[in-house]
Amino acid sequence: MASLVGLRIRAFPHAPPLCLRSRLISVRRRSFAVSASSPAGNEVRVRFAPSPTGNLHVGGARTALFNYLFARSKGGKFVLRIEDTDLERSTKKSEEALVNDLTWLGLNWDEGPDMGGDYGPYRQSERNALYKQYAEQLLESGAVYRCFCSNEELEEMKERAKQMQLPPVYMGKWATASEAEIEAELAKGTPYTYRFRVPPEGSLKINDLIRGEVSWNLNTLGDFVIMRSNGQPVYNFCVTVDDATMHISHVIRAEEHLPNTLRQALIYKALGFPMPTFAHVSLILAPDKSKLSKRHGATSVGQFKEMGYLPQAMVNYLALLGWGDGTENEFFRVDELVEKFTLDRVNKSGAVFDSVKLKWMNGLHLRSLPQDELVKIFEDRWKSVGILVDSDGILVDSDGTFAKEATELLKDGIDLIPEADTALSNLLSYPLHTTLTSAGGKPIVQDKLSEVASGLISAYDSGELLAALDEGHAGWQKWVKSFGKSLKRKGKGLFMPLRVLLTGKVHGPEMGGSISLIYKAGQCGAVNPQSGFVSLDERFKILKEVDWDSLNEKTEAQPESVATVTH
Repeated sequence: MASLVGLRIRAFPHAPPLCLRSRLISVRRRSFAVSASSPAGNEVRVRFAPSPTGNLHVGGARTALFNYLFARSKGGKFVLRIEDTDLERSTKKSEEALVNDLTWLGLNWDEGPDMGGDYGPYRQSERNALYKQYAEQLLESGAVYRCFCSNEELEEMKERAKQMQLPPVYMGKWATASEAEIEAELAKGTPYTYRFRVPPEGSLKINDLIRGEVSWNLNTLGDFVIMRSNGQPVYNFCVTVDDATMHISHVIRAEEHLPNTLRQALIYKALGFPMPTFAHVSLILAPDKSKLSKRHGATSVGQFKEMGYLPQAMVNYLALLGWGDGTENEFFRVDELVEKFTLDRVNKSGAVFDSVKLKWMNGLHLRSLPQDELVKIFEDRWKSVGILVDSDGILVDSDGTFAKEATELLKDGIDLIPEADTALSNLLSYPLHTTLTSAGGKPIVQDKLSEVASGLISAYDSGELLAALDEGHAGWQKWVKSFGKSLKRKGKGLFMPLRVLLTGKVHGPEMGGSISLIYKAGQCGAVNPQSGFVSLDERFKILKEVDWDSLNEKTEAQPESVATVTH
């Protein structure tokens, strides 16, 4: 358990006399340098602190993941903190969506608003009393002062700085105000902010675990606000107080927060808190190397969930955006990521979000699921979209072999769960006429397809084909071999015509499995009649009605297609 051992906080029971306050101001205006130190205690404690103002972006999800992996790899604690001080934009709905997305990803936290912990509350909106306490402490010590400047005065300062080609920093009007001036404004009820005194000279240096040594000059900052005139604390002040009082040992966050480190480090020092160790992760980029945004397509975790991605695939892919274990391996389960993850292997450069690779990776994880689990996912999906019958207690395909066989046949061509719908629908359909008159079907028709059709119809009418299908895969193979010999055909010259005649398509999954499944679909009752399924019997009815003479005349009249089939 982290403790307050080693923290040195100077506090005055009452405001210090003017002579002491002047001395404090003088001391704080000298050259200043500070470097990060390790917090008290050895326990690793990290946090993910999203603002509930929208959906969980993949960049935020990766930050949460890196924090989670680091905590788990070190046997530490992963804290969820909701930073909802933006009262106008923060919503309960967004917070619930963030929590749901993190839960879906499997990034379970040890402390948070839903489960509590030793350092709560875990919503910033519930911690205002704490911020007020530390703000008053800084005021009493002279580290901050009341600023009574109006918005108009602040705008004038910005304009003056712009004309002088200086950074738009606060000019320090109230930094050296007398007690009489301050009391006069207080008596009038003039609104005021709390401003932090920044030394005019010196530098701040930190050793970032990802970016190495980073330093800033203090003369570019100016005295900054920590409490607004309405009593609301400013982001950098909240974050510093929260991280310090929650005993956060490592702050792992996006590089866009790197400039905030300067203000936060000054507040840490003024309060006597040890600084955590920082690690700033590079941004996730779009393929054009710009910052990933909505204009590039799906960017939120919720969108990818709705599109049929698996949480384990999302976690695997997000981990690889800027990290690797030093090998060529790209397939990781969560427990493997926990075992291998280290911050020293996180890259400084931005990582490009590749949706094609994410989809490919999802296919890997989908096919790596236990067979029973994958069958259940596909079967439930096929029932929900109306391809398979949802029996509602009626005995239909009682052993579930149709769904098992369909999954085994189709899974290699499926990367996203919704693609299973198209894959099975295509298999069950029979667009024979469309294929026969297509450019791809033309060379097959011209290869005496009518002769193959005649022999196939004879095999069906005699019961020979159906008997072979009743024997399963071995029966089909035996029949095909015999059928090929009778026509003196083999290889593509045999299988391409059979595929077109039996499936109605030029391409598709393994043909023996396809025909067996089509035959089974007509027998087991698992397929919804309204799904567009054409049974084997119906296929042969259609096949018998083909006008081959007319079709051959049309294909001969068409210009030659670039695509040809050779034997």
